[in-house]
Amino acid sequence: MTETRATRGEAATPSKLNIEAIAKLEHEALYRRSATERVSDAIVKFCGSVRFLLIQLVVVAGWICVNLNFLPGVKPFDPFPFGVLALFVSSEAVLLTIFVLVSQNRMMRQAERRSHLDLQISMLAEQELTTLLQMQRKICENLGIDVGESEHELEKFSDATDVNKLASDLDEKLPE
Repeated sequence: MTETRATRGEAATPSKLNIEAIAKLEHEALYRRSATERVSDAIVKFCGSVRFLLIQLVVVAGWICVNLNFLPGVKPFDPFPFGVLALFVSSEAVLLTIFVLVSQNRMMRQAERRSHLDLQISMLAEQELTTLLQMQRKICENLGIDVGESEHELEKFSDATDVNKLASDLDEKLPE
């Protein structure tokens, strides 16, 4: 495994550590792909390129030129309306669709993992902030500092957030 900047003696700022952690997660996600997903991703990557588009255009144009007898000395093998070409192109479309769906399913699972990780981190941050607000409130009380107008807001934010209540409130408010 590669060494991090922190182990090489460079200052490890939170941003650098976060970037390295995210890069590590991405590398691990790529490594966990099955052989089928790797092949599917490679095919989708190639088929989504300009090179593939140009190959497709040249092959179809060549096929049409040959079969419309535009090239002297070359005997047409798939006369108009190009039934064999239609068979190949439609078969290719079906296979490409399957490969795209396999890749999209993998990306969707990865996005769901990221979403769950993001939610977990957000919940931890909320819990940490709530604890800090509660501590700050106690410090203010012990020091005799009057928080005055902020007291009501401070009380609201220093209560623990009920995630289930938030989710049900959100479900009630969002359109279907």
